[in-house]
Amino acid sequence: MSQKFIPLSVPNLKGKELEYVAHAVETEWVSTGGPYVNDFEMKVAEYAHCKGAVSCQNGTSGLHIGLEVCGVTKDDEVIVPILTFIAAVNPVKYIGAEPVFMDCDDSLTMDVAKLRAFCENECSFDDGKLTNNATKKHVKALLVVHIFGNMADMEGIIDIAEKYNLRVIEDATEAIGTYYLNGKYKDKHAGTIGDVGIYSFNGNKIITTGGGGMIVSNNEELLKRAKYLTTQAKSDELYYTHDEIGYNYRMTNLQAALGLAQLEQLEGFIQTKKENYEFYKSEIDKIPGLRILEFKDNIRSNYWFYALYIDESYSINRDQVIQYLASKKVQSRPIWGLISDQKPYEGSQIFKIEKAKEYLEHVVNIPCSSNLIREDAEYVVECLKQPQVV
Repeated sequence: MSQKFIPLSVPNLKGKELEYVAHAVETEWVSTGGPYVNDFEMKVAEYAHCKGAVSCQNGTSGLHIGLEVCGVTKDDEVIVPILTFIAAVNPVKYIGAEPVFMDCDDSLTMDVAKLRAFCENECSFDDGKLTNNATKKHVKALLVVHIFGNMADMEGIIDIAEKYNLRVIEDATEAIGTYYLNGKYKDKHAGTIGDVGIYSFNGNKIITTGGGGMIVSNNEELLKRAKYLTTQAKSDELYYTHDEIGYNYRMTNLQAALGLAQLEQLEGFIQTKKENYEFYKSEIDKIPGLRILEFKDNIRSNYWFYALYIDESYSINRDQVIQYLASKKVQSRPIWGLISDQKPYEGSQIFKIEKAKEYLEHVVNIPCSSNLIREDAEYVVECLKQPQVV
């Protein structure tokens, strides 16, 4: 009997998804109207302990709106991570602003020490504005990404943002369910500490609506404006009065029905992912040349993705590991290519990029679905114990 395929990250749809979606179809509320959208927004806000949530079509559209409501314009710059999925940075370009790329630390999130050094040494701060000395442009905001369910150092980031009058947009698209266990922001969820935060419900995320996303905030004015912009900037719904350019970004009732059923299961998904992470870590860390990157000990992570670090003492390299696992019907992937190396970002400003290059060369993601069974995790480990060049 041949070994079954073990995917990297797939949806787990074993709750009330069919029931809720069928009800949306039966009642014929399938578009952006319908009760499930409002209910899903309310339940996400309750779960994340924030004042409100505004649904959107995906995490990317949420980031676009997040930048807009924070006042970022084409004349501004936004400090962004260099090691993340490109969808986190593209919305900066949608607005016409320019990114400045920052290195990561060992948690793969933004390096706060380098961020502080950039603001102190490469910029000037006068009359409440941080100006990039090299470009003479206003540095308006920070776009922080919580990578793989880890959490950036928000205490350090908010301190810097307050000192230099920077808006903070949290890309928490990979981190719904992650929160601080102690410190200044104890019990604060990823996405709820900056000005706005964004969650994603793409098919590979810990919970999914197929596509879909959510903008969250504790600032009611920003939430109101986000709702306005995501629904075509309609000032008078009856007479179709529009005072600004808006966007058709609202989530559909079908998506929200799926999302509600998924949200009901989120804590169970996190528990399963934690157990599989701990199994992987205990077993893989015994294999010479391999280790699983850790999540910070001051957070409760959602354990979204597991990062396998391959050092030079292992018998095969990153690309050979991916090829070998594929030959064993195990899906894996490299970490994202550095965004500044992508064609649309050639010539963008970078600041002391070191760690990101190291992790790019050494990290592979391995199967992490919330429905990954122990037998399959054991198979992945056994494969890694006997690597081969294929």
